[in-house]
Amino acid sequence: MLGALRERLRSALFAFPAVLASLGLVDRRKGREAFDLAVPVMVTGGLRTLLRVVDFLMVGVYAGGAAVAALEFGFQYYFIPFGLALALTSGTISVVSRFQGADKPAEANFAIKQSLWLALLLAVPIILFTHLYAEQLIGVLTNDAETVALGGDYLRVVMYSVGFRFWSMIAARALAGSGDTRTPMYVRLLTLPTNIGLNAALIFGLGPFPELGVVGAAWGTVAATTLAGVVFAWALLSGRYAVRLPIRGKQWDTDIARELVRVSLPLAGTRLSRTFGRFPFLFVLGVLGTEVVAAYAIGRRVMLLALMPAWGYSTAASTLVGQAIGSGDAEEADDYGWQTLRLAIVTQLLIGAVIAIAARPLAAAFGSENVQLTVTFIRVFGLGVAGFAVARTLRGGLRGAGDTRWPLYGGLLGTYAIRLPIAVLALPAGYTLTLFAGPVAAALGIAPMPIGLPGMGLGLVAVFAAIVGDLYARAVINLIRYHSDAWKTVARESGVGASTEAD
Repeated sequence: MLGALRERLRSALFAFPAVLASLGLVDRRKGREAFDLAVPVMVTGGLRTLLRVVDFLMVGVYAGGAAVAALEFGFQYYFIPFGLALALTSGTISVVSRFQGADKPAEANFAIKQSLWLALLLAVPIILFTHLYAEQLIGVLTNDAETVALGGDYLRVVMYSVGFRFWSMIAARALAGSGDTRTPMYVRLLTLPTNIGLNAALIFGLGPFPELGVVGAAWGTVAATTLAGVVFAWALLSGRYAVRLPIRGKQWDTDIARELVRVSLPLAGTRLSRTFGRFPFLFVLGVLGTEVVAAYAIGRRVMLLALMPAWGYSTAASTLVGQAIGSGDAEEADDYGWQTLRLAIVTQLLIGAVIAIAARPLAAAFGSENVQLTVTFIRVFGLGVAGFAVARTLRGGLRGAGDTRWPLYGGLLGTYAIRLPIAVLALPAGYTLTLFAGPVAAALGIAPMPIGLPGMGLGLVAVFAAIVGDLYARAVINLIRYHSDAWKTVARESGVGASTEAD
């Protein structure tokens, strides 16, 4: 009975691309392929985002706005290794999909091992540094003593999960590169609900668990991330899947490492430019008030649920474009990108509209201190869903071909030429920022440095314009690049996974 119900639900869900095909919006076969790959990633990403949403909800209920702000500040630093992991694993999916498309499974498997070694080189120093300087890092963003203490405690603990997070994402992207997005979904269906349960138990002290408050959310994440890493290791060591992790044999291949780094570096720049750009943006919000930071954090987390389809379609585009490039059919690769984008835009607009309509009850559920402000942030993010769909999906297509520089250019334009300059206008006229004013700078003998900022007192109007402008700037850059077809030359010149007569 359950099997029949599951099959009916699956048939209803997968009727979506068929309906769009009947309307002439997508090619039926390619739309079905893209949707089939995207849905498990949507589910996985949705669960991950839901976990963060629930974290903010539980922490807000437990300790109020200062704790929510602390969580948001801590997450910005957690996003640094998370962004590096996304970049590195984008190189993984690009290289693995091209090797798989060229029928070179041994090289695809070795790319996984190479990615793991690169991940360890990144993760270990990050964990050690954050362990030593967690409070100082949070103190850069706020002078509120309670927020610094809570954020530092959270950040120090949650960073212990970085190594396992790197590995889990490598394994998930490697499987996706082989066309398997369901296995990562099944792993997340096990570990993410576990994460939510552990967080609740450790935040509130349920049953035999101690009441740890904000730090409980961090320990729950560490435990669940470790579990995911162990499950993925078992999967890729078992030999049951299209790709595997080879333990024996050579441990390093400079050519593959170079290609992984070549693809990953611009994406790392894209992620890190966005992450580091959030710090001054959050500083502006902090000047406007702690409740503004909390409303922004809640609104952003809620809208990320609506943005999950674009993550799924981005992965689908990477896999389909990469495999078509690997098989030597650049025109087929091109069409896969456009077909996937059409699906993404329709899906994104529908879900974004639902979230925007339900903004008020969602904001109220968080116990927000300013429900109306949170509702406004949700709806402002909603205005950008189409831009996010275009930017993210076409970034996936470019990534599949190994062309990752232009998404970096779009990220730099959106963050540093649009978001931050516009956001600064929110500050009061004549506002002065003092750098090197903390205890660490004083201990090092660094004198405070006052800097006048060109604030115009526009307040939240400037903040909202900065958010929407950033999203659409990225979309325009990626659209121009994909439309130009120049990425096909980049894919051809990389040589990785390209089928040749010599093969």
